[in-house]
Amino acid sequence: MSSGKIAAIIAMGLLAAPFAFAQAPPPDNSLGLNIFQTARDAVEPQQLSTTLSVFLLLTVLTLAPAIVVMTTSFTRIIVVLGFLRQAMATQQTPPNQVLIGLALFLTFFIMAPTYQRVYSDSLRPYIDNQIGPEEALTLGMEPVREFMFRQVLQHPKDLALFINIAKLPRPNTPDDVPTHVLICAFILNEMRVAFMIGFIIYIPFLIIDMVVASTLMAMGMMMLPPVFISLPFKIILFVLADGWFLIVRELVNSFG
Repeated sequence: MSSGKIAAIIAMGLLAAPFAFAQAPPPDNSLGLNIFQTARDAVEPQQLSTTLSVFLLLTVLTLAPAIVVMTTSFTRIIVVLGFLRQAMATQQTPPNQVLIGLALFLTFFIMAPTYQRVYSDSLRPYIDNQIGPEEALTLGMEPVREFMFRQVLQHPKDLALFINIAKLPRPNTPDDVPTHVLICAFILNEMRVAFMIGFIIYIPFLIIDMVVASTLMAMGMMMLPPVFISLPFKIILFVLADGWFLIVRELVNSFG
């Protein structure tokens, strides 16, 4: 190919280049626009509300064990069962897993009417989009607050103590009492009642320990630990008196 033909081809290419660029489609910026659109949508109020809702849900799930312990009958039941095991001096029998499991299921049994109201008045309407989250939270707290109020009003001084500590005005209705104040008073009341029941449980087992210790001392067997002799008598007394039936019955009835 001669140099003249090569020069002619190069010249034709240079002349056609502007037309080729003019007809070429513009670059696709859809990816960049999608990124900016996603970033803009992320700060919309609706998206922020959804993010906060998920965050609050995870927080509630994290605090669920503390909520169950502090706003239900669990505290009283587990403390009484702990006193029972200490009074019988059976060391790790029943095991901790058994006591906690029994306390949990008794808690579910006692709290079933309350949580049924929470489901029907709050959770079910919220799932059906009949009420908003704020109203659902308010309606859901009402049955739980009523349960705690029934226990706290047996010893009103617990509630008065925390109202005075918080420097709140004297409430005229239960609605005037903040939930955090009510929970603190409820926990204090539960600990008091649990220790009272535990003291009553201790009395018969303490009498057995004293009788056995006095008998061993009178026989001159002071080197023999009294607990080795008293433990079988405690177990026999507990079984003959149908102790588990009495303990569970009194615990459930104490929340009536």
